[in-house]
Amino acid sequence: MTSTTAPKTVRTLIAPDKFKGSLTAAEVAQALAAGLRSAADVPGTAGAVQCELLPLADGGDGSVDAAVAAGFTRRSYTVAGPTGQPVQSSIAFDGDTAVVEVANTCGLALLPEGQQLEPLNASSRGFGEAVLFALSLRPARIVLALGGSASTDGGMGMLTALGYSFLDANGRQLDGNGRTLGQIHSIHRAVLPELADTELIVASDVHNPLLGPTGAPAVFGPQKGAGSTEIAALDAGLAHLVARLSEAGIPDAAALAGHEGAGSAGGLGYACLLLGARQVSGADYFLDLLDFDTRKDSCDVVITGEGSIDEQTLAGKLPAAVARRSGGRPIIAVAGRSLLPQERWSEMSLNRVYTLAEYTDRDSSKDPKLSAALLHRIGQDIAAGLR
Repeated sequence: MTSTTAPKTVRTLIAPDKFKGSLTAAEVAQALAAGLRSAADVPGTAGAVQCELLPLADGGDGSVDAAVAAGFTRRSYTVAGPTGQPVQSSIAFDGDTAVVEVANTCGLALLPEGQQLEPLNASSRGFGEAVLFALSLRPARIVLALGGSASTDGGMGMLTALGYSFLDANGRQLDGNGRTLGQIHSIHRAVLPELADTELIVASDVHNPLLGPTGAPAVFGPQKGAGSTEIAALDAGLAHLVARLSEAGIPDAAALAGHEGAGSAGGLGYACLLLGARQVSGADYFLDLLDFDTRKDSCDVVITGEGSIDEQTLAGKLPAAVARRSGGRPIIAVAGRSLLPQERWSEMSLNRVYTLAEYTDRDSSKDPKLSAALLHRIGQDIAAGLR
């Protein structure tokens, strides 16, 4: 007797972060979905797999792309790159909210090809220019996505683009970068009326203060090319910036330097606080912005992931936030590598972790083509396990 029962369709929500250095969140989701669908299309298999793609970001690089994938419109604009060269950047805008990110304006990845890291000369000016462009669209709010910066200038470059003047002892305008922090003699600021009418939101999960052993230079300087001498110079320069801002009558300039998150993006977090920005969890804010809760309600299984699953993931990175908000649904994680042993998967309520490292002996972290092929295979294996 032939069964008339229709095969079950498993509805999956594919909601990953980027695999840094290899694939964007959208590319990760697309590769997994292609594998899931190809396995489900094999004749004779029971059931089908329905895929909804929700590429995510946590306020770092990829935030604009994630917003665009969720329905925002991309608006392109040319800004000054981290060392002054023009770069084609973009923001995301939905008529109400604009998303502006550091990574595609003054990020490490935008340093000219073959050029060494520039821990002292890199500037956040391009980020300020992108904020100005966003303001011209008259948004109700701007989400400031801080992550992947090349600079450690305390936001001096950004503030310069937004109307601040940083002058040396001879009254000359200084370029805003880490090298000139210690040369600031006086500061003048012009108030942009557009800023007063716009809500500023810093989306970041960095908790470091601006200065000291857990501050921006000490913790993040090395990844931007700063050695011990440069770290000491940058820390002293940032302390000098704070002192001059206080002398200029900027309210709470000294107190905000010790605020959680002031050290994010080379001190851009500090400058955003000076402008009155409100800080929120980057992971949770973007999950809300991209309507994760509504989307997960219509799925049976959630698939998330990032380049590396480790102790930092447990501390609240995007996959942990996804798992926490998945409402008891089975959760599968995919990563380039995992440093989390299986006995600790339950700490994130993970049912299974797949890694690219299990599928190849080659280094896939800088190989987009290989990474996509492996994710396709993993998607096929996930589909087989769902039936």
